Amino acid sequence: MAIETEMGATLPFDRFWDWVLDHTNCILSVGTEETWLYDAEALHWVLFAEENGTPVVQLILGKRLVGEMVLDTTDLLQVQVTPDPDNVERGYFLFKVLGGLKSAPRVRYTFQLAHGLENLPTTTHVAGLKH
Repeated sequence: MAIETEMGATLPFDRFWDWVLDHTNCILSVGTEETWLYDAEALHWVLFAEENGTPVVQLILGKRLVGEMVLDTTDLLQVQVTPDPDNVERGYFLFKVLGGLKSAPRVRYTFQLAHGLENLPTTTHVAGLKH
């Protein structure tokens, strides 16, 4: 469940990742302090988790890998969702993945999407076992 704060909504990284997997066509950019990947008409995003569960973001042109980010999730705290202050009129949103110490979190990754949280499941469904 997303928690409302003064700055917007927050949610655990796992919930965000599950949600953004269904919104790859809405991603405009993904970045860190050091590097950014930007969307363009001829490019498409591929998001997946490696066998060990590590999230991977790829930007593809045709069948060629243009850029890739392997996300380190060891110290992630939450994802903060806010309207993009530079693109409010366009309705863009920033999803800031916060990590580090709880007392001094810092932005580890930023996802810019063409919309805010939409169709976020309020509960997770676990299939029952057949006896």
